[in-house]
Amino acid sequence: MSKSGDYSPILDPHISSREAVLNGCTYHYLLGQPKTAYKATIFLLHGWPDLSYGWRYQVRPLVDMGLRVVVPDMMGYGGTDAPEPLSFYTFKRAADDINELARQLDAPKIIIGGHDWGGAVVHRVALHHPTLVSHIFSICTPYFPPSKEYTELDELVRTALPNFGYQLQLRGPEVERRVVGHEMFKKLLHATYGARSTNGKHVFTVEKGFDFSLFDSLEPSPLVSEKVIDFYAEQFARNGMRGPQNWYRTRHLNFLDEQSIEDPVLRIPVLFVAAKRDIALKPEMSAGMEKVCTQLTRRELNASHWALWEVPEDVNRIVGDWLQGVVFGGKSVL
Repeated sequence: MSKSGDYSPILDPHISSREAVLNGCTYHYLLGQPKTAYKATIFLLHGWPDLSYGWRYQVRPLVDMGLRVVVPDMMGYGGTDAPEPLSFYTFKRAADDINELARQLDAPKIIIGGHDWGGAVVHRVALHHPTLVSHIFSICTPYFPPSKEYTELDELVRTALPNFGYQLQLRGPEVERRVVGHEMFKKLLHATYGARSTNGKHVFTVEKGFDFSLFDSLEPSPLVSEKVIDFYAEQFARNGMRGPQNWYRTRHLNFLDEQSIEDPVLRIPVLFVAAKRDIALKPEMSAGMEKVCTQLTRRELNASHWALWEVPEDVNRIVGDWLQGVVFGGKSVL
């Protein structure tokens, strides 16, 4: 597989770039539509540090399946607003905005898929707006049901999830302070997408985050082309890192929002696709999902966290088979 970057959804005649005002904030989103009437509407949500463009290899195949495809830049990213208050970056706020966009698009029911933070959001959309979501799929991100007891991130990292250590750095001020301007964004993106230093060291680790002392000796990422990195850096430089990093600063706000959720069990079809080589969202973190997802389908990819671009054909095959068999195959009703 060559590096991604040879396909742009913006240039596809079936995919357009749109804007919408959702609960007072302007969102940018991609809209893909088949030539004829569509079967259903599917939303695709990205994570950190990504954009709607991160789903570039999935949009057209889904359109070709007869789906209307909606891919927003999430709050703080790309062409979407990036307000400073943390309240704009909670799962509840994201769920309300997705619900509003679906309303504006006259979509009373949606299929929803996500990756990374987007994979966390899709489950929360179903919890906060249960009549909206008919089916869920998530790449890499398992479903973590709401908890009645709050655990500080520091304690979680120390006792259970050392692979979330990078989140301690991202919720703090260092990355936001250091990463300013196009070239620094390029370095951050290369590092996040698997680049190493010239002496072979990882510049980003899930245990510690970024080692800024190695930024001047970065090799290119093996996963994405320089063209894609330039495009991403341009988009990130528009509003800086505060918005994207705010997603790591809302843990307690999310906890408070979710105390009103009485039933955390998802009783709709859910597809969870694990990536064997994901060192941040390890496949074993999905243990027990069957208890809280009554119609769970599990699949696995031989890929890293960036499976959407690393093995796009495999992602498309798994998601496509699930859509054909479960969503459109009579096992559930839209």
